Amino acid sequence: MSQHTAETPISSTAERAAVVSERGRAPEGRWVIVTRGIQRHYDMGGEIVRALRGVDIAIARNEYVAIMGPSGSGKSTLMNVIGCLDTPTSGEYWLNGTLVSEMSDDQLARIRNKEIGFVFQTFNLLPRATALHNVELPLVYAGVSAEERHRRAKQALERVQLESRMDHRPNELSGGQRQRVAIARALVNNPSILLADEPTGNLDSATSEEIMKVFEELANTGQTVIMVTHEPDIAAHARRVVVLRDGLVATDDRREAFTERAGL
Repeated sequence: MSQHTAETPISSTAERAAVVSERGRAPEGRWVIVTRGIQRHYDMGGEIVRALRGVDIAIARNEYVAIMGPSGSGKSTLMNVIGCLDTPTSGEYWLNGTLVSEMSDDQLARIRNKEIGFVFQTFNLLPRATALHNVELPLVYAGVSAEERHRRAKQALERVQLESRMDHRPNELSGGQRQRVAIARALVNNPSILLADEPTGNLDSATSEEIMKVFEELANTGQTVIMVTHEPDIAAHARRVVVLRDGLVATDDRREAFTERAGL
């Protein structure tokens, strides 16, 4: 994988606006995520809740983006759409050049397993399995041979600087180490995007900084990282911050502009 630095240029506002405006056309190769007019409505006992009201986002390969907003802003709904866990009511969602917004559940599951690595605030590790076996699990389900599973899981643990703990079980690891195992598990399939939902929600501030450094290092080596959070100081670690409010994109800025506005 090619090496990138922290100064890797992010996509410009003009570039994003241009690709978002091309309705019905597949984005060119550098765009890993493009949403065009995404709406998601829910019927809650006869009342229609408009969680997303027309979201336009374009994320290029190798970008490190935070999506944030207060409770009820639509960020969790958007994460579910981006993660192929839900389908929009209307609009287009292109993932790695494939229109996924109209796919069936089975098709979405295949795309999700191939393209997306998930990291959640709850680590979701098997308590009696070693770190190595926890990381191997997605490959077990995919039918990968034992030798290849071991090689790829070890490589993923090395990417998060945890190779020395691969034989430890979760109760023998710190909270930060458990989250690193979860990140390695998300990376083991070589996904197009790493999608992290409140990845520091169960961690103290010092350990949160440790995990943010892991994401920064992954971004520096070319991994596309999308982080969903409600915490401005966590969002400020990304190179670009998209703020949602009332189901719409309120701002979409480089880190420097976001931190200045947020007073960080």
